[in-house]
Amino acid sequence: MANILSFDDGGYCFIRGVFPYSAGVRSLPGMAIERVRFHAVLPMQEGFEAIAAHLERLGRPRTALCACELRSPAQFSDEAFAAFNARYVDTLRAWGLFRDGINPVARSNLVPVARAPDREGFHAFSYTVPASGATPDFVIAGSGEVPEGRSNYRDHIIAKGDTSPVGLLQKVRWVLAEQERRLAALGRGWADVTATQVYTVHDIHPFMASELVARGADGGGITWHHMRPPVVDLDYEMDCRGVALERVI
Repeated sequence: MANILSFDDGGYCFIRGVFPYSAGVRSLPGMAIERVRFHAVLPMQEGFEAIAAHLERLGRPRTALCACELRSPAQFSDEAFAAFNARYVDTLRAWGLFRDGINPVARSNLVPVARAPDREGFHAFSYTVPASGATPDFVIAGSGEVPEGRSNYRDHIIAKGDTSPVGLLQKVRWVLAEQERRLAALGRGWADVTATQVYTVHDIHPFMASELVARGADGGGITWHHMRPPVVDLDYEMDCRGVALERVI
């Protein structure tokens, strides 16, 4: 059973995940989640500063930040990913989000094949706002084809190195099941999703109808990003959300 924790200072609850991120967030009663996408990727520090300024304009504390969507210039080794995550979490700790070794903020981190940034940065972020009578909004963190919380990624990747139709099908099914597990933990399902995002450089058309559509993952539409997951040898990632208000700045 998923470990659901309340983060009252932020106005949301979350699925306890691993050190760099939670597995998903849901707004608490009386709160809603809004999402903002930057018109262009902002470098990490500049992105954090823009997020802080946006929250301040809304009269929201920095602890209202509940999800981050990042972009990186290239895939990381396990070791490089751990070092990056440590730097990223430093700011969350300074903002009062990361406490007692627990991270409430959901996250995705992808590597564009075209027009990749020259350094890690922010693509989008989500946060809570007061909203009377709102249906709980949610953001499910990105998941690739590997169990989280293990000693490394490389030894546990599903169908590692196999991008044949058989191998990709295993990856797709594993990630779909993980997204569904996280949705269920927050009391939600595909019918509640407003946007589903798929990240891979491989052809997903053979699985679109038989897997994604058949399971209902297309209810809010599916956006296919020609990108790679953040760690070397990962080939397929997904995330999803149920958010009523989104904007671009």
